[in-house]
Amino acid sequence: ENVHPFHREMWGIQWSFAHNGDVPMFKLNPGEELPFLGQMKGENIYNPVGDTDSEKIFCAILNAIKAKFKSLPSMPILYDYLKKLLNEIVIYDNEGTILNFILGCGEHISFAYSWPGSRPGSNVWNGLHYVVREPPFQQAGLTDCDYEIDFAKFAGDGDRVAVIATKPLTLNEPWVEFDRGQLILFDQGKPHLAPVDCFDVEKAGHGLRSDCIQPAKILEEDRRRFEFSKRSIFSGAGI
Repeated sequence: ENVHPFHREMWGIQWSFAHNGDVPMFKLNPGEELPFLGQMKGENIYNPVGDTDSEKIFCAILNAIKAKFKSLPSMPILYDYLKKLLNEIVIYDNEGTILNFILGCGEHISFAYSWPGSRPGSNVWNGLHYVVREPPFQQAGLTDCDYEIDFAKFAGDGDRVAVIATKPLTLNEPWVEFDRGQLILFDQGKPHLAPVDCFDVEKAGHGLRSDCIQPAKILEEDRRRFEFSKRSIFSGAGI
Protein backbone atom coordinates (compact mmCIF):
# COMPACT_ATOMS: atom_id res chain seq x y z
CA GLU A 1 0.00 0.00 0.00
CA ASN A 2 3.03 2.31 0.39
CA VAL A 3 4.69 1.28 -2.88
CA HIS A 4 5.31 3.78 -5.69
CA PRO A 5 3.90 4.59 -8.16
CA PHE A 6 0.46 5.28 -6.76
CA HIS A 7 -2.54 5.09 -9.10
CA ARG A 8 -6.00 6.64 -9.22
CA GLU A 9 -8.73 6.98 -11.83
CA MET A 10 -10.18 10.43 -12.45
CA TRP A 11 -12.51 11.34 -15.33
CA GLY A 12 -11.99 7.86 -16.76
CA ILE A 13 -8.25 8.60 -17.04
CA GLN A 14 -5.48 6.75 -15.21
CA TRP A 15 -3.22 9.01 -13.12
CA SER A 16 0.01 7.85 -11.50
CA PHE A 17 2.47 9.44 -9.08
CA ALA A 18 6.00 8.70 -7.86
CA HIS A 19 7.72 10.98 -5.38
CA ASN A 20 11.07 11.43 -3.66
CA GLY A 21 11.36 13.83 -0.74
CA ASP A 22 9.76 15.07 2.49
CA VAL A 23 6.80 17.44 2.59
CA PRO A 24 5.96 18.91 6.04
CA MET A 25 2.51 20.06 4.87
CA PHE A 26 1.50 16.41 4.57
CA LYS A 27 3.08 15.01 7.71
CA LEU A 28 -0.30 14.33 9.27
CA ASN A 29 -1.28 12.69 12.53
CA PRO A 30 -3.55 9.62 12.44
CA GLY A 31 -7.10 10.75 11.80
CA GLU A 32 -6.09 14.22 10.66
CA GLU A 33 -7.98 15.39 7.58
CA LEU A 34 -6.13 15.71 4.29
CA PRO A 35 -5.32 19.39 3.51
CA PHE A 36 -7.25 20.86 0.60
CA LEU A 37 -5.23 22.72 -1.99
CA GLY A 38 -6.40 25.53 -4.24
CA GLN A 39 -9.10 28.15 -3.95
CA MET A 40 -11.92 25.93 -5.20
CA LYS A 41 -12.83 23.94 -2.11
CA GLY A 42 -14.52 20.64 -2.69
CA GLU A 43 -14.82 17.13 -1.30
CA ASN A 44 -11.85 14.92 -0.46
CA ILE A 45 -12.86 12.25 -2.94
CA TYR A 46 -9.35 10.83 -3.07
CA ASN A 47 -7.79 9.68 0.18
CA PRO A 48 -4.61 7.76 0.94
CA VAL A 49 -4.69 4.03 1.57
CA GLY A 50 -1.19 3.94 3.07
CA ASP A 51 0.64 6.33 5.37
CA THR A 52 3.20 8.03 3.11
CA ASP A 53 3.25 11.76 2.51
CA SER A 54 3.71 10.89 -1.17
CA GLU A 55 0.27 9.32 -1.52
CA LYS A 56 -1.28 12.16 0.49
CA ILE A 57 0.24 14.74 -1.88
CA PHE A 58 -1.07 12.81 -4.88
CA CYS A 59 -4.60 12.61 -3.47
CA ALA A 60 -4.60 16.29 -2.53
CA ILE A 61 -3.51 17.31 -6.03
CA LEU A 62 -6.24 15.21 -7.64
CA ASN A 63 -8.87 16.57 -5.25
CA ALA A 64 -7.87 20.13 -6.13
CA ILE A 65 -7.89 19.49 -9.88
CA LYS A 66 -11.28 17.76 -9.74
CA ALA A 67 -12.77 20.62 -7.71
CA LYS A 68 -11.39 23.24 -10.10
CA PHE A 69 -12.46 21.83 -13.47
CA LYS A 70 -15.93 20.79 -14.57
CA SER A 71 -14.68 20.03 -18.07
CA LEU A 72 -11.37 18.56 -19.22
CA PRO A 73 -8.69 21.27 -19.05
CA SER A 74 -6.28 21.78 -21.91
CA MET A 75 -2.65 20.97 -21.14
CA PRO A 76 -1.61 24.65 -20.88
CA ILE A 77 -4.40 25.29 -18.37
CA LEU A 78 -3.58 22.14 -16.40
CA TYR A 79 0.13 23.06 -16.34
CA ASP A 80 -0.67 26.54 -15.07
CA TYR A 81 -2.99 25.33 -12.31
CA LEU A 82 -0.71 22.51 -11.22
CA LYS A 83 2.15 24.99 -10.82
CA LYS A 84 -0.05 27.11 -8.53
CA LEU A 85 -0.88 24.08 -6.38
CA LEU A 86 2.81 23.20 -6.07
CA ASN A 87 3.68 26.75 -5.06
CA GLU A 88 1.10 26.44 -2.29
CA ILE A 89 2.75 23.25 -1.02
CA VAL A 90 6.31 24.56 -0.92
CA ILE A 91 5.38 27.98 0.53
CA TYR A 92 4.05 26.15 3.60
CA ASP A 93 7.69 25.32 4.50
CA ASN A 94 10.08 26.18 1.70
CA GLU A 95 13.18 25.26 3.71
CA GLY A 96 11.95 21.92 5.00
CA THR A 97 10.16 20.79 1.85
CA ILE A 98 11.78 18.38 -0.60
CA LEU A 99 9.34 17.69 -3.43
CA ASN A 100 10.47 15.77 -6.50
CA PHE A 101 7.89 13.81 -8.46
CA ILE A 102 6.61 12.44 -11.74
CA LEU A 103 2.87 12.69 -12.37
CA GLY A 104 1.46 10.63 -15.22
CA CYS A 105 -1.92 11.63 -16.62
CA GLY A 106 -3.34 9.50 -19.36
CA GLU A 107 -1.66 7.69 -22.19
CA HIS A 108 0.88 10.28 -23.29
CA ILE A 109 1.67 12.93 -20.70
CA SER A 110 3.96 13.07 -17.68
CA PHE A 111 4.67 16.10 -15.52
CA ALA A 112 7.91 16.28 -13.54
CA TYR A 113 8.64 18.77 -10.77
CA SER A 114 11.57 19.46 -8.50
CA TRP A 115 11.93 21.36 -5.26
CA PRO A 116 15.28 19.87 -4.22
CA GLY A 117 17.04 19.67 -0.89
CA SER A 118 18.84 17.51 1.65
CA ARG A 119 17.28 15.80 4.63
CA PRO A 120 18.48 16.95 8.07
CA GLY A 121 21.83 15.39 8.91
CA SER A 122 22.37 14.14 5.35
CA ASN A 123 24.71 15.35 2.61
CA VAL A 124 22.68 13.58 -0.08
CA TRP A 125 21.10 16.08 -2.47
CA ASN A 126 17.62 15.09 -3.61
CA GLY A 127 16.72 16.73 -6.90
CA LEU A 128 15.86 15.77 -10.48
CA HIS A 129 17.80 15.60 -13.73
CA TYR A 130 16.72 14.66 -17.23
CA VAL A 131 18.28 13.81 -20.56
CA VAL A 132 16.59 13.58 -23.98
CA ARG A 133 17.88 10.81 -26.21
CA GLU A 134 17.18 11.18 -29.91
CA PRO A 135 18.91 10.45 -33.23
CA PRO A 136 21.76 10.10 -33.77
CA PHE A 137 21.91 7.78 -30.76
CA GLN A 138 25.31 7.38 -29.13
CA GLN A 139 27.12 5.17 -26.66
CA ALA A 140 27.01 6.16 -23.02
CA GLY A 141 28.96 4.92 -20.01
CA LEU A 142 27.18 4.24 -16.74
CA THR A 143 28.17 6.31 -13.71
CA ASP A 144 28.18 3.47 -11.19
CA CYS A 145 30.07 0.76 -13.07
CA ASP A 146 32.47 0.25 -15.95
CA TYR A 147 29.90 -0.48 -18.65
CA GLU A 148 28.78 1.22 -21.86
CA ILE A 149 25.47 1.03 -23.68
CA ASP A 150 25.06 1.65 -27.39
CA PHE A 151 21.57 3.15 -27.60
CA ALA A 152 21.62 2.91 -31.41
CA LYS A 153 21.10 -0.84 -30.99
CA PHE A 154 17.84 -0.29 -29.14
CA ALA A 155 16.31 2.78 -30.82
CA GLY A 156 15.50 3.80 -34.38
CA ASP A 157 15.52 7.02 -36.38
CA GLY A 158 11.96 7.87 -35.36
CA ASP A 159 12.50 7.40 -31.64
CA ARG A 160 12.98 9.95 -28.88
CA VAL A 161 12.90 9.34 -25.16
CA ALA A 162 13.37 11.41 -22.02
CA VAL A 163 14.95 9.81 -18.96
CA ILE A 164 14.28 11.43 -15.56
CA ALA A 165 16.36 10.50 -12.52
CA THR A 166 17.48 11.82 -9.15
CA LYS A 167 21.02 12.16 -10.48
CA PRO A 168 22.69 11.55 -13.88
CA LEU A 169 22.95 7.86 -14.74
CA THR A 170 25.54 8.19 -17.50
CA LEU A 171 28.85 10.02 -17.87
CA ASN A 172 28.88 11.40 -21.40
CA GLU A 173 25.33 12.64 -21.99
CA PRO A 174 23.96 16.20 -21.61
CA TRP A 175 21.96 15.75 -18.41
CA VAL A 176 20.01 18.82 -17.32
CA GLU A 177 19.30 19.55 -13.67
CA PHE A 178 15.83 20.89 -12.89
CA ASP A 179 15.76 24.44 -11.58
CA ARG A 180 14.33 24.88 -8.10
CA GLY A 181 10.55 24.94 -8.45
CA GLN A 182 10.58 23.96 -12.14
CA LEU A 183 7.65 22.07 -13.64
CA ILE A 184 8.15 20.33 -16.98
CA LEU A 185 5.61 18.53 -19.14
CA PHE A 186 7.05 15.63 -21.14
CA ASP A 187 5.38 14.28 -24.25
CA GLN A 188 7.01 11.84 -26.67
CA GLY A 189 10.34 12.53 -25.00
CA LYS A 190 10.12 16.28 -25.53
CA PRO A 191 10.20 18.70 -22.57
CA HIS A 192 7.73 21.60 -22.46
CA LEU A 193 8.84 24.27 -20.01
CA ALA A 194 5.92 26.71 -19.89
CA PRO A 195 2.13 26.70 -20.40
CA VAL A 196 2.35 28.31 -23.83
CA ASP A 197 4.67 25.50 -24.98
CA CYS A 198 2.00 22.92 -24.13
CA PHE A 199 -0.20 23.88 -27.08
CA ASP A 200 2.07 21.66 -29.19
CA VAL A 201 0.88 18.73 -27.08
CA GLU A 202 -2.74 19.54 -27.86
CA LYS A 203 -1.95 19.94 -31.56
CA ALA A 204 -0.41 16.45 -31.51
CA GLY A 205 -3.67 15.08 -30.07
CA HIS A 206 -2.02 14.14 -26.78
CA GLY A 207 -4.12 16.20 -24.38
CA LEU A 208 -6.54 14.67 -21.90
CA ARG A 209 -9.18 12.43 -23.49
CA SER A 210 -12.19 10.92 -21.74
CA ASP A 211 -15.60 9.42 -22.43
CA CYS A 212 -16.79 10.52 -18.98
CA ILE A 213 -16.45 14.31 -19.10
CA GLN A 214 -16.71 16.99 -21.75
CA PRO A 215 -13.50 18.52 -23.14
CA ALA A 216 -12.54 22.13 -22.54
CA LYS A 217 -14.44 24.81 -24.45
CA ILE A 218 -12.29 26.06 -27.29
CA LEU A 219 -8.53 25.61 -27.33
CA GLU A 220 -8.15 28.91 -29.15
CA GLU A 221 -9.54 30.74 -26.12
CA ASP A 222 -6.77 29.26 -23.96
CA ARG A 223 -4.19 30.21 -26.56
CA ARG A 224 -5.35 33.83 -26.63
CA ARG A 225 -5.21 33.94 -22.84
CA PHE A 226 -1.58 32.83 -22.64
CA GLU A 227 -0.44 34.87 -25.62
CA PHE A 228 -2.01 37.98 -24.06
CA SER A 229 -0.28 37.21 -20.75
CA LYS A 230 3.04 36.76 -22.53
CA ARG A 231 2.68 40.07 -24.42
CA SER A 232 1.75 41.84 -21.17
CA ILE A 233 4.90 40.57 -19.45
CA PHE A 234 7.14 41.62 -22.31
CA SER A 235 5.42 45.01 -22.58
CA GLY A 236 5.88 45.63 -18.86
CA ALA A 237 9.56 44.79 -19.18
CA GLY A 238 9.95 47.25 -22.05
CA ILE A 239 10.60 44.50 -24.59
